[in-house]
This record gives sequence, structure tokens and C-alpha cells, in this order.
Amino acid sequence: MDHTSIIDKINRHKKQPNLRYKLKEKVEEFTNLLFYTLFDIDTPVEKNLGKLELLFDDVVNLACWDTNKPCKKVWENYVEKLPEILERLNLDAEATVNCDPASLSVEEVYMAYPGFYAIVIYRLAHELYSIGFPLVPRLMTEYAHRQTGVDINPGAQIGNSFHIDHGTGVVIGETAIIKEHVKIYQGVTLGGLYVAKHLHSTKRHPTIERNVTIYANATILGGKTVIGENSIIGGNAWLTASVPANSTVFHTPDIKIKTLPNVS
Repeated sequence: MDHTSIIDKINRHKKQPNLRYKLKEKVEEFTNLLFYTLFDIDTPVEKNLGKLELLFDDVVNLACWDTNKPCKKVWENYVEKLPEILERLNLDAEATVNCDPASLSVEEVYMAYPGFYAIVIYRLAHELYSIGFPLVPRLMTEYAHRQTGVDINPGAQIGNSFHIDHGTGVVIGETAIIKEHVKIYQGVTLGGLYVAKHLHSTKRHPTIERNVTIYANATILGGKTVIGENSIIGGNAWLTASVPANSTVFHTPDIKIKTLPNVS
């Protein structure tokens, strides 16, 4: 088979007219610059807002396939929300300092905690998700997922002073609701009980009320599942039903010790 034939066949199978990976690269560049603008003390805010606007214009041109949607207006509204988002993120950082005895300073949280970084990108992406901006919020949180192992869908609703410890393997679904002062450890899944495309517009993921702690590798599933406030969910617990406030739920392992025959 000659090269011309191979090229023709590849081109025939490239069927997605809007699939430009440049969008993914631009979103990652935008996300990095936005993070530095909000947190790095040596990064000038005023100068960088101009750079961010230009980057955002590039993202808009690549992401807004429907010309009838007013994507150009998104940036001004988004910038106005940034101080409020930063205020909430500072509360998240303080929650981590207060929750984790291993944290030496709030600066360490900002620079070295993967759970906090994942929350940052989630909150920045959630604002774009809320106004219906296409694809970009998911690319932002997936970028954080790739770096941290924490997978937070930008559609989740998460209250103030949220803390993720260690982070690796945490999954928070699109319709999850998490209230204030919740702590989550590594490997926790807030997922759907069923997986079916027709459930897209329904609440598929659990609600976690305020001041709940969920320890490592616990799995909580279902849109009707509510974990009552002040509850503690132990490691490796599996829940598909609601738990009342002030509960403690723990997994009891079934341990069987094998012994050799004729050994007393």
C-alpha cells in the first residue's frame, strides 16, 4: 500500500471536525497561568489578567462550536467571580492546615498538597461549568486529575472549608453535593449506583452533609444516598443507603486464618 493510499484512508477515518488537541494544550496553559496569578506572590495580577484574557479568547475560539452562544461574554463575568473563588480556596487551605497534623504551614498546603491543588482547579472549573461553557471545565479538572490522582467532576457542588487528605484515587461524581467542613481521605468514591446514559439529567451521586469525615477507600453510591451531618464513615465502608446525622459507620472484615492439618 503506497503512502498516498494510507493518507487517504486515515483522512477518511478522521471524522470529528471539532477535535483539535490544541484546545487541550491551551486550557492547560490557561489553568497554569490562572493558578500562578491567584497564588504566587511574585506574579503580577494586573499584567497576568491581560495575558489570561488573550489565552481565554484562544480557548473560546477553539471550544465554542455553536456560534449562537455568547461565549465572548464569559470572560468578564468569570473575572468578577475570581475574588470570591480565591476567598473560598483560602478557607479550603486553612481547613487543611487545621485538619492535618503533618502540615507545617499554609504555604506548604498551597505548594505541596495534591488534594488542595485538585480543589483549586475544581473551583475554578466549576464556575465555568455553572454558566454552561462547553468542554473547558472538564479539560481543567482532567488536567488536575492527571497530576494528582484526584478526579472531581466540575459539576459537583462543594461547600466551604473542604479538605482532601493524600488525595490519590478520590472520585467525586458530577451530581454529588458536599456541604461545609467535610474531610475526605484517599481512595474515597462518591459515585453513581447505576451507569446508564438516560440518567444524565438525574441526580446520580450522593449528598454529604456538613462536618462529615470519610476515611480511606470508602465507597458511597447513589443519588438518593445522604450522609447525615457530623457522621464518620470508616475506611473501606460500602454504602448505598442513607445514614442519619451523628452516625459512625465502619467496615468489619471477615478474617479466616488458615492452619495446616495436624498442627496444634
